[in-house]
Amino acid sequence: MTDGMKALKKKMVDGLLPLQLAGLATVTADGLPWTRYVMIRGDEDLTLRCGTFLCARKVEQIKANPEVHLTCGVTDPMDMKSYYQIQGRAEVVTDAAEKQAFWNPTLEPIFSGPDDPNYAVLVIKPYRIERVTPPQMQPDVLEL
Repeated sequence: MTDGMKALKKKMVDGLLPLQLAGLATVTADGLPWTRYVMIRGDEDLTLRCGTFLCARKVEQIKANPEVHLTCGVTDPMDMKSYYQIQGRAEVVTDAAEKQAFWNPTLEPIFSGPDDPNYAVLVIKPYRIERVTPPQMQPDVLEL
């Protein structure tokens, strides 16, 4: 990886590490896109995670087709900073260690705790991330 790509990856890691709202799109059984809001958090290797109900539509959609797309990064439309378009593959994980590691206060009103049998974690491995920083609309692209 070149120094320029390392610097871009570092900027992307910094932007995706915090817990944040994202639009997550999956593919329905009839091949159509379906988008919903989720709270995601990234890690140092750019893997993204979000909590979900095991009975959610997105779980069945991901099991049938793991291709997903996320959009995130804008928290205030009056203060446009970098935003991200992310293509990746998702997996539904019910491993206790994974559930505990992702657990955060935003999940407390929804689940009884990290051991709730209805709680799972979506683990999303990006293979392409575009970072757009207005006013330039040409994205920086990182392919993993």
